[in-house]
Amino acid sequence: MSDGPADLARREAEYDQFVENNLRANYVAHFAHGMLGMTGFRILMAPTFLPAYLFALTGSNALVGLGQGLLQAGAAVSPMISASNLEHRTRVMPRAIQIGIAMRVQILGLALAGFFLTGSLLLFATFLFLFLLGFFQGQQRVAFQMLLSKVIPIARRGRLQAYRNVAGAGIAALLSYFAGAWFIEHETLGNGYATTFLLCFVLTSIGLYVLYRFVREPEPPTVRPKMSIRERLRDFPELLSDRDYRWFVIAQLFAVAARISMPFYILYAADRMELSGAALGLLTVAFLGADTISNLLWGHLGDRRGYRLTMILALLVWLAALALLLVANGPIPIFIAFLGIGASMSGYMMSATTIVLEFGSREDLPMRLALSTTAETSMAALGPLAGGLIAASFGYVPLFWISIGLILAALIAMIGFVRDPRTRA
Repeated sequence: MSDGPADLARREAEYDQFVENNLRANYVAHFAHGMLGMTGFRILMAPTFLPAYLFALTGSNALVGLGQGLLQAGAAVSPMISASNLEHRTRVMPRAIQIGIAMRVQILGLALAGFFLTGSLLLFATFLFLFLLGFFQGQQRVAFQMLLSKVIPIARRGRLQAYRNVAGAGIAALLSYFAGAWFIEHETLGNGYATTFLLCFVLTSIGLYVLYRFVREPEPPTVRPKMSIRERLRDFPELLSDRDYRWFVIAQLFAVAARISMPFYILYAADRMELSGAALGLLTVAFLGADTISNLLWGHLGDRRGYRLTMILALLVWLAALALLLVANGPIPIFIAFLGIGASMSGYMMSATTIVLEFGSREDLPMRLALSTTAETSMAALGPLAGGLIAASFGYVPLFWISIGLILAALIAMIGFVRDPRTRA
């Protein structure tokens, strides 16, 4: 087969035509996966149930931080493995499904540990499953974003993510209230938190099956030759030679470092209001409901104006919500603050995961995803540990002020040093 320019152009055209011909099926499959599969992850990852569960097990701010840190530590060490395993493959789907199954096994493990273990053995198993969940989550982020970039054109990714997030977050918000008001309040099946995790396992498993059954993946005309992780690490300086991408990664680091206080929002709220199971469910509804409402705005705005703008706006919303939480003295302002935090997190996640697809070439995409994910999750692993120690030693308020300073630093980096990759020369 010829590898000349004409042949390459022909294969590129065939690739684009395959994407266009199968766009409807792939769009529906990703929407269904987001609506069902990501619903379970939203419930699990919201800054309410898991921190409250860890605090109920340990009674310690430091150990709450440790549990959250282990989740992110697992995600920090694995993206390079995923990128190295995928960038030379013409098909991503088989490996993505394997990783997705491994993630769901850890969620099932959290549920079963809650049902059948007690004491120190329960705590050890919970921390182990959180680390392994993070380990496979770091790999999944690379694999699933690669899959998305192959089957959905860039001009439609934001709206797809918006629609699926609206549907998924809406379902998650309703189920979160039910989980708090019924499962946790009434200790359903003997452990309300474990029952909630079991629900997450069922939802995420259905979503993964839909993705496996209906996605039609093209084979790209070119892929990188297979290389070892050590060899690919040597290419990082070249990736970071792009000034805009380099400063985007720096902004990411500051933004993720600002999450140092996130596991403690719900514990701070417990000091300002009575936190029953129903109240815990309502605050989760606020967080996920804001995700539902705001995703349409983030997706449409990002597709039309670029994801640099949406990331800046998301950081500003987070700044305002955290400032409100600091002065809140009752349920209503706390509820509004959680609305703002939910809206800002959905905007940040959509912006950070989508804009990274737009820097550089398709062949370098796996390592850009791996680099960004590793940088983000490495900082996210250290943040809760440091946050737990600061909260235990000095209280929640100084911790929140540190987060505010880090959000401001992220804003300065994005506004002053990052150009939109769509419009730069």
